[in-house]
Amino acid sequence: MATTFNCTASDSLFHGVSVEARAALIAGCLKQTAHSVSITLVADPRRAQELTSEVETYINWAGQTVEILHFPEDPTPDIDARRRADRICDRLTVLSALLRPSTHKRLLVATPEALFGLCPIRQQFEADQIKLRVGEEHSFTELTKRLTEELNYDSEALCEHPGQLATRGGLIDIYPYDALEPYRIDFFGDEIESIRSFDPASQRTKESIATITISAAASSETSHSKEGAFCDYLPEAAIQWLLEDPALLVREHPYRFETTQSAAATIRSFYQLKASRQQYADRLLGICEVDTDPHLFKDVTRIEMSIEPTENYRLHSDASQVGFDRFESEQSARNKFESQIADWAKKDTLTIAFVTAGASERTRIQELLNENPLTAKLKPIYLEGSTTGGFIVRGTTEWLCVKTSKQSKGVALITDTEYFGRRQRKVGSKQERARPTLSQVDQLLDFTELADGDTLVHLQHGVCLFRGLTRLEIQGGWKEVISVEFAEQMTIHVPLHESHLLTRYVGLTKAHPKLGKVGGAAWEKTRQSAERATLDYAAEMLNLHAQRSQAGGYAFPPDHPWQKNFEAAFPFKETPDQLRAIEDSKSDMESELPMDRLICGDVGFGKTEVAIRAALKAVLAGKQVAVLVPTTVLCQQHFNTFQERMAQYPIIVDMVSRFRTSKQNKETIADLAAGKVDIVIGTHRLLSKDVHVQDLGLLVVDEEQRFGVRQKERIKQLRADIDILTLSATPIPRTLYMAMAGARAMSVIETPPVDRRPIETVVKSYSDDLVKSAIQAETDRGGQVFYLHNRVSTIEAVAAKINDMHPKLKVAVGHGQMEEGQLEKVMTQFVAGKFDVLVCTTIIESGIDIPNCNTLIIEGADRFGLAQLYQIRGRVGRFKRQAYAYLLLHRHAALVDQAQKRLNALKQHNQLGAGFRIAMRDLELRGAGNLLGSQQSGHIAGVGFELYCQLLKQSVSRLKGEAGSDRIRADVKLDFIATGEGGSRSRNTSGTASFAAIKEAEYMRPAKVIEAALPAEYIAEPRLRIDLYRRLALAENRDAVKAIAEEMTDRFGKLPLPGLALIAVSEIRVLAEAAGVRRVETEGDRLICRLAHIGKSGEFLKTGSRFPRLTKKDPLLRLGEIQKLLSRHARP
Repeated sequence: MATTFNCTASDSLFHGVSVEARAALIAGCLKQTAHSVSITLVADPRRAQELTSEVETYINWAGQTVEILHFPEDPTPDIDARRRADRICDRLTVLSALLRPSTHKRLLVATPEALFGLCPIRQQFEADQIKLRVGEEHSFTELTKRLTEELNYDSEALCEHPGQLATRGGLIDIYPYDALEPYRIDFFGDEIESIRSFDPASQRTKESIATITISAAASSETSHSKEGAFCDYLPEAAIQWLLEDPALLVREHPYRFETTQSAAATIRSFYQLKASRQQYADRLLGICEVDTDPHLFKDVTRIEMSIEPTENYRLHSDASQVGFDRFESEQSARNKFESQIADWAKKDTLTIAFVTAGASERTRIQELLNENPLTAKLKPIYLEGSTTGGFIVRGTTEWLCVKTSKQSKGVALITDTEYFGRRQRKVGSKQERARPTLSQVDQLLDFTELADGDTLVHLQHGVCLFRGLTRLEIQGGWKEVISVEFAEQMTIHVPLHESHLLTRYVGLTKAHPKLGKVGGAAWEKTRQSAERATLDYAAEMLNLHAQRSQAGGYAFPPDHPWQKNFEAAFPFKETPDQLRAIEDSKSDMESELPMDRLICGDVGFGKTEVAIRAALKAVLAGKQVAVLVPTTVLCQQHFNTFQERMAQYPIIVDMVSRFRTSKQNKETIADLAAGKVDIVIGTHRLLSKDVHVQDLGLLVVDEEQRFGVRQKERIKQLRADIDILTLSATPIPRTLYMAMAGARAMSVIETPPVDRRPIETVVKSYSDDLVKSAIQAETDRGGQVFYLHNRVSTIEAVAAKINDMHPKLKVAVGHGQMEEGQLEKVMTQFVAGKFDVLVCTTIIESGIDIPNCNTLIIEGADRFGLAQLYQIRGRVGRFKRQAYAYLLLHRHAALVDQAQKRLNALKQHNQLGAGFRIAMRDLELRGAGNLLGSQQSGHIAGVGFELYCQLLKQSVSRLKGEAGSDRIRADVKLDFIATGEGGSRSRNTSGTASFAAIKEAEYMRPAKVIEAALPAEYIAEPRLRIDLYRRLALAENRDAVKAIAEEMTDRFGKLPLPGLALIAVSEIRVLAEAAGVRRVETEGDRLICRLAHIGKSGEFLKTGSRFPRLTKKDPLLRLGEIQKLLSRHARP
């Protein structure tokens, strides 16, 4: 038996290797081998993913370049469509990579099932690939035809997902199945002029590339797949095989390790593959902890390694301890671990290496080691990255990427989570495919979602019904219009370029509003009374704000250095809204006035992090913090989160809730009064009269709307002079937020966290097969599953049934009728990843955060209310992975119409942050009603929610005297411009020679009339044209107009003449508004600009005593002249 490490020798089996060290050992083998391709086989798909990213970490530390590929298993047919498509794309990406020559070493990680299962046949797969290079000639129509017919790409209006293609003019947008992002191919005639990648969300291009390869949609269903076909993609050269835990591989995949030497053409087992590759002299290496003499490694060299996990040496505090006692026992556990580290360094002469997630953890570890005399002189190595755990290696370590001295007898690798005694971090997965995420509240009227008969509000005529998009022939030209119906079946056709006059009507009740009468006076009255009501409401809000400002508060000092380190250690990237909310709450705390800020955000968008940072700021200033939550489960969750985040600082976090015994609660309350607890988290028990906090500086209220009236009154009493931060997941409509922002301290977090994907919702009848495959698919990728069954009496039976389906998985049960300690234990263990499936009742509805749980199965989904379903569904999809919600209906349930509608709404609203859009139907409006009170609700019913919000916004800024609150809307009527498509052909007026006509002819030197529009030939999709018309009409300054023009050029190609004219007219409008001009018109060469307010020089802009004259003949140059003149008068 050999004991020295040598992976360049013949076949070998390394034993004595703990799980934590295997990725490091594989990286070491890659470093030493001469083989260009290595393949690692692991027993289950979850491990394959974890190992791939871990090996990558070690490779990076060693400074090597290795192409690492993870080849997933072929998806089962009953897995839902989106998940299937994703998996197929991942597989094709690997196959395409294997066909490309590589200058670097390659490592492929797979399970035996992935390797020997169904796979596209190489010959066919290669034949179906299309390679495109800049400068080559390809027939545009032929290429499009081949992509859609032979390669199976779907032609769509927008290219957003893999397998889609969109054509416009000379552009082809395509998202190849095997690519991580889509590409825009720009043709000049039949020559490829450029190829650029673009962002599927904004549709803006990114960088240019020279060539792309487009693969066909090959999945195992097609006749071009067979078992074992993957082996044809392997190189015709020696391969290094690394088998992790060979005994487990054979036990889990017996079929793939059958020793029968059948001479079949299909390679189904590892032995067959070995025999077929004999001429290449592949090398076989095994890695395991205990040598059970696996058959594959009968007579090979044994290499004994001495490796054990660091976790074995780390003690943890007793879970039953609370407050200060717990803090002290945690400190002593860490001190013991530090003396163990000192022993390793001095007695065992091991090199100490720390793996940290970032620089702030590193700084904190250095500080703590320096405080302990035993470890103060240590000079450990610091590595940045994430691994599943640390390990101790004694003996030779040349394979490890850690530089050691000559005297060193091994290495102790310790992760920051082990050192701080935190939960183990999940190892991050590979780069993800680019996905579109809708800009949240597409408050702009989205006409794709409008159905015939939906209610709209027309700014001039009142409430109307949407009757579809129609094409009308107007004086020889076709024009696309939005048809709307008013009272007495009067229909008005609104041209697309005036679509900004329409807003969606959303009332606060289900009642249908009265339709407006064209030409009637009632609408004007309704609008004016709503305007007066918003003025009163705005005045009341500002008055409240002023009163509170009179009461003195505590001004917190600026950020402590620890605050910066703490924030840098946040494992995710903050979103811009989140950063703004954090900055706003900190500056509120630093001001003399007591803070009263409301933070709204969809479930899982990071409100808690805002509260954690505010709490830390308060504690570092010597104050105490109370966090008030509505439910016990949420209390436990917050307690875990706060403790986890504060683990490396001397801060005492405690909780008061039903999960604690009354003795423990009394202890905590006594510690709170004595000032021994820094942060207390509790349910309404914290509002009891016997709870006194020695020096309360900040109160955080989570989900205030879920507390009762008495509790709210009690919170109001506390409000007088302490800083209060309220978190709410009932989304407040964005428009209302914008309107109230001027008068109430509010922050809205509406950007989903980076890489967050919309939740994929699947609505189906209940079937055992579906449940089985959904659970299998989630656990295969290392995730956990919530299974919601809302009947306590039968919940155990359901759990047993799931256990029968998946005997290898650990299933737990959680419901509100369990004993407190037991429920807490189950929840904590589930969060820590000890169970794979949690069968539970609606206790998961409020705020539980388990990032690793990304599949939710709801049984009997038709029995829930929409808001409740939405909240529950928000429990998954809180991490980078694609999340799935299965809403299963009982087979025999003939769905009540209402329930059917509810479920469909959820499915349509699965775009992210749709909390806002669903909510538009149900939740939000409830939130808006609560916030505004019943009196305002009547006015909302009259004019619709969006218009009400616009009026409220104007009222607030008028009362505050803000610049721009008197902003006017300018009209632009130019006689040489026809607006809207088909406009330029409709100018043949049959005039009779009246005096006015003769007078006009004196000024008229006929100028050429051009169209200002977005022609259908330029942008074919009406929805996109409406969106761009609205955005141009709502743009408030010249920069915004220019940005839209740039975006159009990038997405649709060079702007045609009508498009250039439309942009110029939009610029004239914003310049006129900035110059205080209400109307811009031309009569021949005269330019008439009517001012909104009559000034010293009268009601028109004049040069001297006459109207300015235009000198250019060309319409575009004339528009430039008008812009120049207006920009001289425009206020910045």
